[in-house]
Amino acid sequence: METLVCVAVWAVAMAMVVASVMWAYRWSHPRANGRLPPGSLGLPLLGETLQFFAPNTTCDISPFVKERLNRYGSIFKTSVVGRPVVVTADPELNYYVFQQEGKLFESWYPDTFTEIFGRDNVGSLHGFMYKYLKSLVLRLYGQENLRAVLLDETDRACRASLASWAAQPSVELKDSISAMIFDLTAKKLISYEPSKSSENLRKNFVAFIRGLISFPVDIPGTAYHECMKGRRNAMKVLKKMMRERMEEQGRQCEDFFDVLIEELGREKPVLTEGIALDLMFVLLFASFETTSLALTLGVRLLAENPTVLDALTEEHEAIVRGRKEGCDAAGLTWAEYKSMTFTSQVTLEMVRLANIVPGIFRKALQDIEFKGYTIPAGWGVMVCPPAVHLNPEIYEDPLAFNPWRWQMQLTLVVLMLSGLSVGLIPKIYRVQQDKVEITGGSKHFMAFGGGLRFCVGTDLSKVLIATFIHHLVTKYRWKTVKGGNIVRTPGLSFPDGFHVQFFPKN
Repeated sequence: METLVCVAVWAVAMAMVVASVMWAYRWSHPRANGRLPPGSLGLPLLGETLQFFAPNTTCDISPFVKERLNRYGSIFKTSVVGRPVVVTADPELNYYVFQQEGKLFESWYPDTFTEIFGRDNVGSLHGFMYKYLKSLVLRLYGQENLRAVLLDETDRACRASLASWAAQPSVELKDSISAMIFDLTAKKLISYEPSKSSENLRKNFVAFIRGLISFPVDIPGTAYHECMKGRRNAMKVLKKMMRERMEEQGRQCEDFFDVLIEELGREKPVLTEGIALDLMFVLLFASFETTSLALTLGVRLLAENPTVLDALTEEHEAIVRGRKEGCDAAGLTWAEYKSMTFTSQVTLEMVRLANIVPGIFRKALQDIEFKGYTIPAGWGVMVCPPAVHLNPEIYEDPLAFNPWRWQMQLTLVVLMLSGLSVGLIPKIYRVQQDKVEITGGSKHFMAFGGGLRFCVGTDLSKVLIATFIHHLVTKYRWKTVKGGNIVRTPGLSFPDGFHVQFFPKN
């Protein structure tokens, strides 16, 4: 009897070992109707998630991506948080993915990201619903409202914030810029004013951001746990606000939240409460965090590159000199903003080096053949902006902060608008045009996304950066007190802060 039990236990153990080996083999050798890109899916379930989130302390491409690009080429497979993913640094495939959205690809993010941003977040919506929400958001962040309302409000916010910071021994710049932008955008989105509210809404978003791109372990004490807690608290505030507004009779439309509530009140609403709440959450987060990171890194880069700072200062001082006497107090005009040629180049260079978004995710809707490789239906695709923005074949000396690299594009546009035949344009310009397009998302520049999902807040971000720079370089000097070191995990952060002291010029 004892012998039979031992044999049974041995048989079960062997069966489990064989099953585990077969499962591990199937994991590492998935079936495909064609040739998969090279690469490794790592350990079963875990994949290469640990390597993906490993910290990197430079502006360069993350070691995770760089090592695999050198080993496998510009298209490779991996697995992150339990899902097989094809990573692409190939400009042609990137462009193809963006252009075929809604046909061969759709927006997709790993399940952990969906938990963070909500099941009904705008990144998970497709087709008509996505276009509908985009049209609503553009009422607020489109150029018409920027010119009529937001430029002036941004101008006043930058003036007041810089004056306040100059009265202090030093400020932590990332947090200070975040607070300035959050207060500005939260007022437009939900009429939120921190001085009049009992809820510290930004505190919840700060907790959320700290764990946004972190290893997804929801255990107390982890960054991911704090992230989810921050989301729950912020959503509680938004839900309470929605209930109060929906119960208020005869309420006038004062902000973007009211616009959404009006849409919910239609006879046959397209929106649901869940979609409206998740949209507000994403807008509150996206409107301040990405721009504040780019601006903080930008201020550090300007301090490290005095030649750039001098050229930038000259452009803005020329704007001030060109104003009629007494007009300075009126703030920036739209014409002045549109005249900031070098500032536009500086902005593009800032966001190129900042690489705020380490990956843009899509999902293959069917088997897709590209350059001899098969991307199986259901697999994720991660377009990797840093690998494009820091490619020396596209950008000469890619880690250098060189806004003049964008000047060639503006020259080319002028030449073409003047009616000059492309064949007569000097070869250097035509080669550069093949490499880098200055407008929007493209094969070689995707700091603001690409395709149908080009960031709707792009114009607002550019206005914020340009307005802040205008008041910074014309009215203040500054010096670094401490910090400024960066870490990417893979998102950008300043773990030691960036403490700066400001001095009025006059």
